[in-house]
Amino acid sequence: MKAKVILAALSFLSLSAFAAPEAPAVTSDVHGVIKKNLVKLGLTTSDIAKSPVDGLYQVITERGLFYFSDNGRFLVHGKVYDLSNDIENITELALAKVRIKGMKEFEDSMIVFPAKEEKYKVTVFTDTSCGYCRKLHSQIQGYNDLGITVRYLAFPRSGIQGPTFKEMTSIWCAVDQQEAMTNAKNGERDEPAQSKMCDAPIAGQYSMGQQVGVSGTPAIILDDGTMIPGYQDPAQLMGVLSAAVK
Repeated sequence: MKAKVILAALSFLSLSAFAAPEAPAVTSDVHGVIKKNLVKLGLTTSDIAKSPVDGLYQVITERGLFYFSDNGRFLVHGKVYDLSNDIENITELALAKVRIKGMKEFEDSMIVFPAKEEKYKVTVFTDTSCGYCRKLHSQIQGYNDLGITVRYLAFPRSGIQGPTFKEMTSIWCAVDQQEAMTNAKNGERDEPAQSKMCDAPIAGQYSMGQQVGVSGTPAIILDDGTMIPGYQDPAQLMGVLSAAVK
């Protein structure tokens, strides 16, 4: 069956190889070689494990998931699909586990807009400068009315420097985080609030987003770790959630 697991050579696959001349054909310290070569690429790893594909290790880094050959010589960046199991996306299954772990880690630092009669909850990576993030937030009552609790994590698309990062830090440091989030999404600028700083976990949440494949906002994460990139209106999201639990 493993022979049927493939590196998908489709149009949407990005594939690259990194040759490490000093790596031997076979090494007893695969983890050490992988980490060494990642350092050369400016990456660090949080997890190394054997992948479902013979001869490949899957490596979680702060910039997403990569695959290394078992001699540490070749780096593969792309998605792995199992054609024997209804074209199952092996890469997404691995990332889903990391997303679940990350949501648990940051659960206490999310800004939550709870539904009174909660049926589902979603976690949304958001950016106050993002038009579709603002559109989603403008309909927050609509999600809540359908029983969908919305939990926000910060993902300033410009990175951990600049005005958006500072604004999002200010929101997380506000006494009333919900009000601060709503004001910011409405384009309101409260200058005193903008200068409010605390030990907010914005950088950590942003890093987690990069690690699990967030490249734009809003990015909606379901409880099972599935990621839905892009905006979904309340009815659309309800449809996705309803189908996911069947």
